[in-house]
Amino acid sequence: MSRRDIYYWKCDRPAAFHGTQTRGEADAEIEQQLGEALRRHFVTQVVELHTGIGQGNHLTWNARVAGQPMFIRVENGPEKDGQLAVESALLGRVSEAGVITPRVYACDATRSRVPFAWQALEHISAPDLNHWFKQGRLDVPRIAFDIGSAVAQWQQITLPGFGILDESMKGYHATYADYFHLRLDQHLAFLVTRSFLTQPQSDEILAEIENHRSLLQLDSGCFVHKDLALWNILGSESKIDAFIDFDDAISGDPMDDLSLLACFHDDAFLRRAFEGYQSTLTFPSEHLRRFWLHLLRNMIVKAVIRVGAGYFDRDDGFFLISSGTSGQSLRDFTLKKLFHALHCLRSNAPM
Repeated sequence: MSRRDIYYWKCDRPAAFHGTQTRGEADAEIEQQLGEALRRHFVTQVVELHTGIGQGNHLTWNARVAGQPMFIRVENGPEKDGQLAVESALLGRVSEAGVITPRVYACDATRSRVPFAWQALEHISAPDLNHWFKQGRLDVPRIAFDIGSAVAQWQQITLPGFGILDESMKGYHATYADYFHLRLDQHLAFLVTRSFLTQPQSDEILAEIENHRSLLQLDSGCFVHKDLALWNILGSESKIDAFIDFDDAISGDPMDDLSLLACFHDDAFLRRAFEGYQSTLTFPSEHLRRFWLHLLRNMIVKAVIRVGAGYFDRDDGFFLISSGTSGQSLRDFTLKKLFHALHCLRSNAPM
């Protein structure tokens, strides 16, 4: 299928919220088929698979293939698209730009031999940075600076078109405004229907976005990770070992990835990320308004996912919920962040 009409895959895919629910053990039939596919591809009978602990929307395995450790991701949604192959190519582009990513050993998104797409990546033994952050052990000033620097590095990749990328690495949309407004009305209507927002609040948000339409007039797009968060970065308390999960990447606005960090973190974290960014690139014009505009759009999407997937009903064992807090705390945090972005966009607030 085409992702042309998708703003963000997790909530807009035809099988909405597939893979965002709590999962049990991976399906035994998928594991058997995956083992056969790996043996065939790598021409070896020596394949060991152990169910992974990834918390994203893919099934995952830790593997040894002919003695080589690998990390395997499987996309088994009913849409049957080829996005894992697109992401595999993007990982190479990002690595060439100087940002550390896992090596791709193989990928098959054709579904010609098995009824799912699979990707075999370099196995990196380090945990994600959210592991250290939740323990209060992350060297936040250093890590935030390094994240900002990496964002600036991969932004030097320019891509034709705007929005989600097709298999030729071109965005599906002719203008950035077309992509930015994609499904916005539906996202807000969903939040109203589910009583997360009131209708007057939704109208207020739409009006403020319309007031800033001129900020969306981009001549060209840069590479945007679009799911930038600590759980998509591997490493130690003080060092980044790799950035992962680029399957939501788009051609978009330079302030988008930095605004995604603001979906989760405070001003001190963001200031260091901004400093890291500025160590490599200068900010675009009206960067703060663009930052707040994108934070608002991203918080709308985060709210849709969190409401739709039942995240507010989880406990602090869930990766998004801080230690010692609850799903209600996440709900309050989400609402507060959304309206903070709205206020700051309206007032052109400083960091």
